[in-house]
Amino acid sequence: MRALLVVNPKATTTSARSRDVLAGALRSEVDLEMGYTRMRGHAGSLAREAADAGIELVVALGGDGTVNEVVNGLMAVDQKVRPALAVVPGGSTNVFARALGLPREWSEATGVLLQALREGRSRTVGLGLADDRYFTFCAGLGLDAGVVRRVEKARLRGHRSTPLLYMRSTLSEFLFERHRRSMALEVPGEPAEAELASMIIQNTAPWTYIGDRPLNASPDASFDKGLDVLAIRALRVTATARTITQILSLEGDPQGRQVARWHDLAEFTVTSTTPQAFQVDGDYLGEREMVRFSSVPNALRVIC
Repeated sequence: MRALLVVNPKATTTSARSRDVLAGALRSEVDLEMGYTRMRGHAGSLAREAADAGIELVVALGGDGTVNEVVNGLMAVDQKVRPALAVVPGGSTNVFARALGLPREWSEATGVLLQALREGRSRTVGLGLADDRYFTFCAGLGLDAGVVRRVEKARLRGHRSTPLLYMRSTLSEFLFERHRRSMALEVPGEPAEAELASMIIQNTAPWTYIGDRPLNASPDASFDKGLDVLAIRALRVTATARTITQILSLEGDPQGRQVARWHDLAEFTVTSTTPQAFQVDGDYLGEREMVRFSSVPNALRVIC
């Protein structure tokens, strides 16, 4: 089997030595080529080129941003020639890899990947699609995406991506940004739900992690179903604190008049009367006034 290892040299939890160890281990099972990302979006180009060259497996070494780029590159080619995907966690959070059941440490995850290759073990996962951008585990508009924007700005200033940075960013976004009740969600054939202030869209559970702790905004979300949505109607202090506490609990499953929820949606549209911060898989994509979402079942074969 021919394989390409896509490496993000800036991945936060790997080093040149660990990358060499991983490459050596993979070469025991596959005919391996290496590709190093040089800029944002390059991982997607490498994945597309690999498919065009007849490579059968693309392994992404990096965080969720690198994985998202690789996935979008793979989805740009015909399904008949689309390589399988494998992931080795190399970022700070690695939500997609952990949602697949992979260990958090890259070395242990490599062992799982090698065993899966020997046994021919894989699974097929569905994806989410936001306009023309695929996502593996989540998208967000409003508060959620505003936090991602703050974290990205802090990282550009040299700060490390840590749970403390996310918590500080969440508090700042909540206190200092005005999130109006300007969004509406419309499912085909149903009345629109309007006056929404923030929204989390999930393709799997959990939504994200704080260190080792999973956060469950929509605990029933699954790679094998449609998209789940949690919307908050108004970001009032008491009600929002209650919703966040419910998300932080082991069971998740937020409830209350403050919350609107949808499960297993095939498609829907979010519109807003004011521009909203927008993110997919933890990458900030600017502000949007409309996004069309759809579920893409059985999109990718993943070795895990």
